[in-house]
Amino acid sequence: MNIRKLAVVAALGLCAAGSAWAKDYKVGQIEVDDLWVRASAPGQANGAGYMDIDNDAKTPDRLLSVVSNAAERVELHTVQTENGVSKMRQVEGGIALPADTEVKLSPGGYHVMFIKLKAPFKDGDTVPATLKFEKAGEVAVQFKVKPASHNPGMSHDHGAMKH
Repeated sequence: MNIRKLAVVAALGLCAAGSAWAKDYKVGQIEVDDLWVRASAPGQANGAGYMDIDNDAKTPDRLLSVVSNAAERVELHTVQTENGVSKMRQVEGGIALPADTEVKLSPGGYHVMFIKLKAPFKDGDTVPATLKFEKAGEVAVQFKVKPASHNPGMSHDHGAMKH
């Protein structure tokens, strides 16, 4: 095999490895990616999950719920600031996904709350879950567990909050 062909084969291999690293999930016109949770601190009872949801449909949809055997209960939450104090609140009725829009679940905003973890989230592991959408249906996903130090934005420690 000549050098040029070898370079092409190597480049294709890197592209394939890169796309396998950034796993996307799709159900109907909904695409979900960048699913992650932080590794649990010692004694931490709860954990928060984050993701990007892209609704490519011409009609709105809604993330109704998330189910996972990794915790006793899983809820959709948001952070609201009242009188300078940030408080976590369960989102009643799910998270709206406007047509042709991306919604980010991220620290300091919407997130998936894993309540009473059955086992700590360990760096490098994955957390299985099923997302339930109002119109698109259900999709099985895996949240990647990232180091506790992972901080893509605003940080909130959900382990000490009461639910």
